[in-house]
Amino acid sequence: MLNGKKIVAVLPAYNAAKTLEQTYNEIPFDIVDDVVLVDDRSKDNTATLATSIGIKHVIIHEQNRGYGGNQKSCYKKALELNADIVIMLHPDYQYTPKLIPSMAHLIAANLYHVVLGSRILGNGALRGGMPVYKYIANRILTFTQNILVGQKLSEYHTGYRAFSKEILERVNFDTDSDDFVFDNEMLSQIIYLGYEIAEVTCPTKYFEEASSINFKRSAVYGLGVLRVSLVHRLCKWGLLKNKMYLPKK
Repeated sequence: MLNGKKIVAVLPAYNAAKTLEQTYNEIPFDIVDDVVLVDDRSKDNTATLATSIGIKHVIIHEQNRGYGGNQKSCYKKALELNADIVIMLHPDYQYTPKLIPSMAHLIAANLYHVVLGSRILGNGALRGGMPVYKYIANRILTFTQNILVGQKLSEYHTGYRAFSKEILERVNFDTDSDDFVFDNEMLSQIIYLGYEIAEVTCPTKYFEEASSINFKRSAVYGLGVLRVSLVHRLCKWGLLKNKMYLPKK
């Protein structure tokens, strides 16, 4: 706990057996109270390994629900566990768990409700092996998104995120996609509801076992991101209505 707030780390997993234990062993359990792993119908032994290394809350999807569908299960379980702060950490070891204390402190101190681990702040992305085409696409998409949604984030595409309980109880993430664009839809909702977002510099690693999407899926994702940002702007102007921006309560 931090400042009396319960911290739960959630791991949306798919074929993560090769990197799961390394990721888990770096989680700072002096402040993290619980870990939830949701296995999205992996083809390897991710779920079995998760149980064997000591993860108490392991959820197995009977059918693959996609990256967004996996996160939905993660956040619902974290709320069931009465989490005050939820850290979404990929179990592929692309992001270091050692940043959890820094991200959690910003929420525990009531400074922010959302914290992103940014690969773009500093020079970590390319040094960590991010493909050049992905880096360029990231910069172009982020620039466009900042204009459309009225923010100044360094990137919208990181998979390392921390949320307060209030965010997960207010943002209607059930209306979001089950695919990769889920991340951007959720950030769009958070910004639309008026929350400020903090960022911390995050080193990243690109290697064979780290999860990644191919060029075709990246292109589909990019178009989806632009759609989300455009809908956000039209709703802000009152030219469009979308139920995703209605808070749960």
